[in-house]
Amino acid sequence: MIPLLANTKNETNIKLPFSFILFSLLCLIGSMALILFQGESIINSQFRIPAIWSAAHLFILGWALMTAMGAMYQLVPVAFLTPIWNERFGFIQFTVTAFGILYFAHSLFHNPAGAMLPGLITLTGILMFLLQMYMTLRQQAKPNVLTLFVGTALISLLSAILLGILMVFSMKTGFISGHYQAVFKSHILLGTAGWFTLLIFGFSYKMVPMFSLSHGYSMKPAKYVFMVYAAGLAAAVISFFTGNNSLLTIALMILSCGFAFFTCHMLQILQKRVKKKLDYSFRFALLAIPAGLTIHLGAFISSLIGSFQNTVGYLVFAYLMLWVALSILGYLFKIVPFLWWTWKYSKEIGKRSVPSLKDMMNDKASIPVLSAFILGILSVTVSIVCEQPALFLSGQIVTAGASIVFCYLIITVLKQ
Repeated sequence: MIPLLANTKNETNIKLPFSFILFSLLCLIGSMALILFQGESIINSQFRIPAIWSAAHLFILGWALMTAMGAMYQLVPVAFLTPIWNERFGFIQFTVTAFGILYFAHSLFHNPAGAMLPGLITLTGILMFLLQMYMTLRQQAKPNVLTLFVGTALISLLSAILLGILMVFSMKTGFISGHYQAVFKSHILLGTAGWFTLLIFGFSYKMVPMFSLSHGYSMKPAKYVFMVYAAGLAAAVISFFTGNNSLLTIALMILSCGFAFFTCHMLQILQKRVKKKLDYSFRFALLAIPAGLTIHLGAFISSLIGSFQNTVGYLVFAYLMLWVALSILGYLFKIVPFLWWTWKYSKEIGKRSVPSLKDMMNDKASIPVLSAFILGILSVTVSIVCEQPALFLSGQIVTAGASIVFCYLIITVLKQ
């Protein structure tokens, strides 16, 4: 574990990743609060309203994206054995992106038609991040399959953002109004399955062996995971623009197969582990994998029986919460304490008494927090299906409460 996250040659200034992570915590709480008051609209499947647009982008861009960026500033240099291209540029990129996201979420809530400027500012910040990652990755001596996962995830992110800007432009001018639905669906797909899933896939190939102390496993299946999943993404985008529902069903089947291959490969890696008792927070991150597979299979089956249009909203919600969010929450419970301990205490070992890594955060705290998060999400999902406002309110309160406690636990690490 230490060689991956504490390589002094490729070590990033700790203030850079933590700037992103701390900002993301504020956005997580903000998005949960906004969703709390939109129960009636969500239960009635009225997802395309300003408040939900704002909450969704605050959650996806403000929390998930900024967390991913912060993690990549730390993990990319040590995972690919190359230093960040320009750390000062990284701090400027953080400022631009953070301002753009807050401005964009505010505009979506109060004046969606006027969201073009803040959208462009956000795009500028993301383009700066993509430039940073491109300049960093191009220094890699020998690209590998992980480079393929991360590189394609970055391309998907860029495509999703450009499509989002195109949607705003279409709302304002009527441009490509005939293809608006196809652009909208592609925006959602590439921003979730393209960006987040491929990124989680890529870094899971580093973090799962690291946190389970696995050795002697084969990485050959990873290239098949990538090829199948990428093929499914391409087929889905084509189906959106051609309006071919049969092709969409095939695409969803291919995506399910790709995710199933990834799940099987993770099981193979875990079978080679030395660490028999896995940490609780890491178990939750692993739990997100069967959750993601179940949602993929659910999307395929619903398309096969002709009910995909009626269930897609629920599936996307569950996908973001039980696959993307649960993966991020589980991994952050592990990564944040280690990053802080490494920066603050690793060089003091042998010179004075320092706290152990286990003292940085009680791993058992992840059990009630993440269990409550899952329970809240399941309650919200059931409330939407069954149209029960009271269940939605109670479920979202539990989810928001778990999120707040999670943020508190992360912040307490910085006081150690």
